[in-house]
Amino acid sequence: MPLDMAGAGAMGEGNATKVAIPAAHAARSLQSLQTASQPTAITGGRTVVFAARPGGLRRWFGAPLASGWAAAWQCERDHGSVFLFVPVFIGAGAWCWYALARDPPLAPLLIGLIGCGFTAVALRYRQPLLSVVAHAAFLLLLGMTLSAFESWRVSTVMLDQPVTTTIKGQVLSSEADDRGRMRYRVALLSTDGPTLRRPPGHISLLARSPHVPVPIGSGIVGRARLNPPSGPALPGLNDFAFDAYFAGTGAIGYFYGKPTATELNPSARGETVSAAAIRMVAEWRSAVTQHIRGRIGGDAGAISAALITAEQRGISPETVEALRQSGLAHVLAISGLNMALAAGTFLVGARLLLALVPGAAEQFPVKKIAAVGGLITVTLYIMISGGAVSAIRSWLMIVVMLFAVLFDRTAISLRNVALSALIILAVTPSAVTGPGFQMSYAATLGLVAGYGAWRDWSARRPRWIGDRSRVLSVASALVGGILLSSLIGGVATLVYSIGHFHRIPAYGLAGNLLAMPIISFLVMPMAVIAMLLMPFGLDGIPLAIMGRGVDWIIAMANWVAGWGGEVVTGRLPPLAFTLVAAGGGLVCLFRTRFATIGLLPLVFGVAVVAVRPSDVPPEVLVSKDGRLVALVMPGEAATNRSRPPDFIYDQWRRALRLGTHRSPMFLTDGDAAQWRTATGSGAGTHRSEGLVGLAVPKVRPQGRQRRGMDREVAPDPVAIARARDDMDSAFAVAANDKRFVCRRKEWCAGTAPSGWRVLVLEDPALLGAACDRADLVVISRYIRMETCRSGAKLVSARSLRRTGALEITPRPADRPADWTGRLRYSVRNAVTTHHRPWSRHRLYDWRTNTFFDSENAVSDNGE
Repeated sequence: MPLDMAGAGAMGEGNATKVAIPAAHAARSLQSLQTASQPTAITGGRTVVFAARPGGLRRWFGAPLASGWAAAWQCERDHGSVFLFVPVFIGAGAWCWYALARDPPLAPLLIGLIGCGFTAVALRYRQPLLSVVAHAAFLLLLGMTLSAFESWRVSTVMLDQPVTTTIKGQVLSSEADDRGRMRYRVALLSTDGPTLRRPPGHISLLARSPHVPVPIGSGIVGRARLNPPSGPALPGLNDFAFDAYFAGTGAIGYFYGKPTATELNPSARGETVSAAAIRMVAEWRSAVTQHIRGRIGGDAGAISAALITAEQRGISPETVEALRQSGLAHVLAISGLNMALAAGTFLVGARLLLALVPGAAEQFPVKKIAAVGGLITVTLYIMISGGAVSAIRSWLMIVVMLFAVLFDRTAISLRNVALSALIILAVTPSAVTGPGFQMSYAATLGLVAGYGAWRDWSARRPRWIGDRSRVLSVASALVGGILLSSLIGGVATLVYSIGHFHRIPAYGLAGNLLAMPIISFLVMPMAVIAMLLMPFGLDGIPLAIMGRGVDWIIAMANWVAGWGGEVVTGRLPPLAFTLVAAGGGLVCLFRTRFATIGLLPLVFGVAVVAVRPSDVPPEVLVSKDGRLVALVMPGEAATNRSRPPDFIYDQWRRALRLGTHRSPMFLTDGDAAQWRTATGSGAGTHRSEGLVGLAVPKVRPQGRQRRGMDREVAPDPVAIARARDDMDSAFAVAANDKRFVCRRKEWCAGTAPSGWRVLVLEDPALLGAACDRADLVVISRYIRMETCRSGAKLVSARSLRRTGALEITPRPADRPADWTGRLRYSVRNAVTTHHRPWSRHRLYDWRTNTFFDSENAVSDNGE
């Protein structure tokens, strides 16, 4: 009994009574414990073996250390820390399922799941260690099974290749951007000209022409260009096709001209109850967004709407970038901050109003009444917020917290975090791979664990007693809370910012210190008041105050972003990312000395980044459609387009830490004649030594690409001979000036640092000349030819459909060239498997309406 009381006193952090045990008595109890052959401690009706036999832990660490770890383990069990690892193992199992190259058979998964479950139950009391292993295996297999079930449940049909067709469908949702362009999510009903044999169920289309918006629920018709969802921009980056598959979006694209509204047949309009409810909520969401943006206007109105409905397309790109660089982009997502402020505002306001009623506080449980109102408020909030993972996680935690208030239980705990994670993983296990889920739970774990440690330390530290001002005390607590929250949240999500976005805001702490008081005490309270008064038309004043606060936040974001504090980190090794994330999670989940175990993977993860061997950087990058090609040099890149697409090039820039962008120069007939004269080129000769020091023409802006279908052009021998001479000269000039040299609508020639001659071709009639002159030929057309007879590497739209974007790296110096004398290279494909549901559409052949197997097309080592 004394030993049990001593253990309870040492680890009873939440106990109401502490018992002092004499030191001599405790020492005798510990000695008797150490001398027992297999000592045990009985706690809560369970017998736990926690001391080692002589020669075990005692042999290496000594008995006091072993007993200390045993007491810590018993403390973890008493506080329910074991339950916190249930969603961790389920999430790990889901992660493993998505990382596989093929869908594993379902039958072995189910057999293993049932077997591990029976084993865990049977060995629960006989072999505790084996039972723990069986429980962990059961949870891992459960995560994999849930992932397989979600993939089967979603079964999104993905468009196989780009196509222009006339679509007819029903508008499910719509959203306007900062330039008034409308983005429609459409349930596709039919296609025409051509009719798709394998049409996707839901598509996302951008209408760029000014038009009368088509109402939600109405039919929509228009000529549209449809594209498959984009794959990774580089190997290892985010796979947007994966996100689109689990979001149910089978194609993305844009309308040619103005889409028009149309009537739907009664059979086409048939809706289930759930579909009608979703459509009604989408109409509410769109109406609220338009109302707020109409009342406030500008970026302030768009941000105000985003704080309530999560529709962010109306915010200008400049303001979004300023918010990111100042560390305030998290306020745009409906997350724990927004949800907690909304619930807190209602709780405080409702309790204050009820307390003002004479006798109400004495006769009624005003705290619980306010909690019920808070439940209704946050539920309505989540309904119009779009249902992002961070929003659902926040809503679940707030609901659990408010129910805890109703039943007089602890409101904020790690158990509530684990419960919300279990619900999300049970419904959408695919969320575990996304940055939203990871950063949301990392920040929440860090804040709950950090504030718990701060609370314990504050209770133990000595307090100064004096004439301290009440106002000063409240102000210091406010500033300290904001500072601590921003610091913990920034540190907890640091590895995820680097791993997913390859950059961190250096002055994010300063931005949060400046903006968070305005958001917490002005913007969000006014948002809650405005939403409560909006049905009565009395929301004008709250929205005006909210808009003024958002204007101040935008000004602060621009000011902090002007300091130039963005740090581009580049790609993080997957092993380092996994180790640091796992170590941080262990530090937050454990509450005793077991938390120090998390320091080991943290240190190893940092060591992997610090001492990893210097990887050979890629020298050539090819986009998924072949339209953008980059020559990579230390700290800079040259592309074949004067203004490369921001969506692709920004990912390249951050992942590879590219600085200066070199635009191409465009060759005219006069320039070509001058170069041929200077080099003596003619009739296919290749002499470019005389170009060193040649005056290079000025860079000219690139013209708009031609639209329409590709046309076959008959080869012209004279034009081909001229192109060969121009290519020879262009390669030499490109090597001297380190940029692409282009002939408009024909080709672009560049020389990589290792000496590769790269040619981006637009005119397929020049393919033979390009193969003869270049080591790598990229053509963004669907052609039947798969290889160059000269031995040059050929990349076409047809091959890129299977491989995705390419990252081409030179071979080591000991094997620089093959038997033909051409430089050797190594190619990394962004798409590494075709046998998962979100990438299988790349193997579909619309001519035969079948999927073909293409194992040999998945990898290319450049041999």
